[in-house]
Amino acid sequence: EFDQDEIICDDLTLYEYFNAVLINEMDEEGRSLELGGEFILQPNEHFNNLSVNLSLSVVQVPTNMYNKDSAIVNGVYWSEALNKVFVDNFKRDSTLIWQYFGSAKGFFRQYPGIKWTPDEHGVLEFDCRNRKWYIQAATSPKDVVILVDVSGSMKGLRLTIARQTVSSILDTLGDDDFFNIIAYNEELHYVEPCLNGTLVQADVTNKDHFRDRLDKLFAKGIGMLDVALTEAFELLSNFNETGRGSVCSQAIMLVTDGAVETYDAVFAQYNWPDRKVRVFPYLIGRESAFADNLKWMACANKGYFTQISTLADVQENVMEYLHVLSRPKVIDREHDMVWTEAYVDNTLEDAQGPVLMTTVAMPVFSTKNETRNKGILLGVVGTDVPVSEILKAIPKYKLGIYGYAFAITNNGYILTHPDLQPLVMYRL
Repeated sequence: EFDQDEIICDDLTLYEYFNAVLINEMDEEGRSLELGGEFILQPNEHFNNLSVNLSLSVVQVPTNMYNKDSAIVNGVYWSEALNKVFVDNFKRDSTLIWQYFGSAKGFFRQYPGIKWTPDEHGVLEFDCRNRKWYIQAATSPKDVVILVDVSGSMKGLRLTIARQTVSSILDTLGDDDFFNIIAYNEELHYVEPCLNGTLVQADVTNKDHFRDRLDKLFAKGIGMLDVALTEAFELLSNFNETGRGSVCSQAIMLVTDGAVETYDAVFAQYNWPDRKVRVFPYLIGRESAFADNLKWMACANKGYFTQISTLADVQENVMEYLHVLSRPKVIDREHDMVWTEAYVDNTLEDAQGPVLMTTVAMPVFSTKNETRNKGILLGVVGTDVPVSEILKAIPKYKLGIYGYAFAITNNGYILTHPDLQPLVMYRL
């Protein structure tokens, strides 16, 4: 466990760190790039002969973020203390594989240090906050209804931004979450008509299916937001009464270019005074004429208001709601440990081929006295565990001749089983 008080660097402009992409890179004059420098890498058998540094970690920053942003640099600065933690952990347990810290600011600290390579376009899309282990550890399970405005004013670029916003929201949902998407103008249009009036688990298959359906949205007519909000509240209430879903947090994500009023009558009927459903409005476009109404909705329903003006704004602004949903968990000091389902780690192989892995992760909170009651999530710390190591811990002598052990996650995914084999596609 690592609860690190945030330390403020006196002069951020002077602080350098090892950027995973820039290490050992030179400019045209043969000088090390800024945030690069010489970083010793040696092949290591334990890491499938990948070249790593067992003394230091590296920091990866998504391409769409400025790697010398003050919030990034300050977070990298105080999280540098994790280097010693990672090294000591590996010394105590040599079976450990990757150890890492995913920051709520977006950077990713990984041990042992290894060089990262962008794609052919120089882009590194990896964002730790979209990974299952981060999502499951950072927030409690949630039921989410996404309302998308498809009235005539949403034509063109606004609808394109809205589609990308919804897609990014889906990225932040994990297997513990349930969702549905409703488009609205004069009428309500469930994005998937076959799932009218219910929520579905936010697994990869369902999320991909809904993404495909987003392309079929077209803007026309006028937006009846009161009808859409009513449908969303009733859907969440009815689904919760069945005992299905997350039976925990509930939220309405409102993607629109404005609201002509505050619709307080709807909120008074369905959400006040308990305010069990949080409302997160996303204002699409540069105009702010209706921003005050949307801000009021967020404030009156324990949510968060965000304006998204361009496609470049989408991912980072969508992430903001995670901080709000993590607050109760942070304030209550819930250090719940989560395990992901088994997956294939393409970077590691053993004699049998690709290695089956699981990730164990837990949230990291700010312990500063002045921020403790605000519920500030610093990020999520995790490590990868080979499934084979879990099997070694099973006392086989207690199982009998024909007995065997297996494990499943809370979502029904197989974690380990004697017959579990990775499905790997090979190109002939």
